[in-house]
Amino acid sequence: MKKIFYMLLISVVLTSCQQEKEQAKNTEPAVAEQETPPPIIKEFGYDLTNFTVVRDTVRAGDSFGAILDSHGIARAKVFEISNKIKDTFNVARIMAGKPYTLLKSKDTTEKAQVFVYQQNQIEYTVVDFRDSITATKRTKPVKIVEKIAVGTIQSNLSQTFDDMNLSFLVAYKMADIYAWTIDFTRLQAGDQFKVIYTEKFINDTIPAGIGEIKASYFEHRSKPLYAFQFEDDTINNSSDYFDHEANNLRRAFLTAPVQFSRISSRYNLKRRIKYYGNKIRPHRGTDFAAPIGTPILATADGTVTKSERRGGNGKYVKIRHNATYDTQYLHMSKQAVKVGEYVRQGDVIGYIGMTGNTGGPHVCYRFWKNGKEVDPFKEDLPSSKPLSEEMQPAFFEHINPLKTKLDSTLFEPEPEEEPEIL
Repeated sequence: MKKIFYMLLISVVLTSCQQEKEQAKNTEPAVAEQETPPPIIKEFGYDLTNFTVVRDTVRAGDSFGAILDSHGIARAKVFEISNKIKDTFNVARIMAGKPYTLLKSKDTTEKAQVFVYQQNQIEYTVVDFRDSITATKRTKPVKIVEKIAVGTIQSNLSQTFDDMNLSFLVAYKMADIYAWTIDFTRLQAGDQFKVIYTEKFINDTIPAGIGEIKASYFEHRSKPLYAFQFEDDTINNSSDYFDHEANNLRRAFLTAPVQFSRISSRYNLKRRIKYYGNKIRPHRGTDFAAPIGTPILATADGTVTKSERRGGNGKYVKIRHNATYDTQYLHMSKQAVKVGEYVRQGDVIGYIGMTGNTGGPHVCYRFWKNGKEVDPFKEDLPSSKPLSEEMQPAFFEHINPLKTKLDSTLFEPEPEEEPEIL
């Protein structure tokens, strides 16, 4: 009996100790779990976690004032902001289609505090009106990557670039470089090219456009043509393209004011038009047909003397190049320059349209020499200035690694034909 009694006593004591341990465990204070702070998201120089972020696009009819008014900014404040920042940012020039971002307070008012307008992928303007009113122009950090493309023409340059999944802007720039040495409307299947160019990237991954063509090689009709970019004007920080012997590839005038176009009507003083009873109606210009909206380029450096709309000319631009030469560009849908502006060869001065007397979209290109309209294709036009002898040593030193890279880059071999199965 005593043995059984002691066994029962031990069991009770053990059970009691276990219960005390459980109670002590349950009464221990719980350790609070620490919350992980939200990650800091920085953009435009701000920590976006401190704001309510609204991203939108300027729509047709939108104004700076209307946008801010819809987000809690009174009209009087909008006027104050617009007037304060006018020297940095003209709010009247915000354009439909451009993205903007509003940073708003996180309180119940959700009032706009910062307006960010993005001119393009890289440039943007920040208008901060929290305490004081400031406007600053900024740029996103951009990484420049050098690339090389190699190709063989199958049908035309644009189709070749499309098949290679390359930006057409590279082809466009190449056509500009070789404008006087290659007719890109008459490329032959089998023509080959190599091009060294730069591409811009935001945050290392987001493409932000094509930079410059540093060097290229084009084999047209089995004739090799090199082009190297070189700064030949250190005062104005401007550059031009030269071949491997330092000859300038540019001429004083481009052969055409539109790239990848066709001539639909030539200069002809004896032209007869059936519509007018086959009477002679002289055509003192050269018509280049292209789709509406196609950029029209200045064929040479000069100063804009006319930018207006008049009669059968429609909307047009006239440029004075020097004491000898003037050019005129008719039937534009829109001009892109104003009187008094100085333009460089290849600058966009307007866009193809059908204003004035015209039966289809084109630009009528007129050319004056000593005040008389002439056919530019029958004129012995001057060349651009050659690279000076004193600059040539620096030029050859500059192009040496680029030429070596071009020469050592092989064209892709043509795929072998599969043997015919008999």
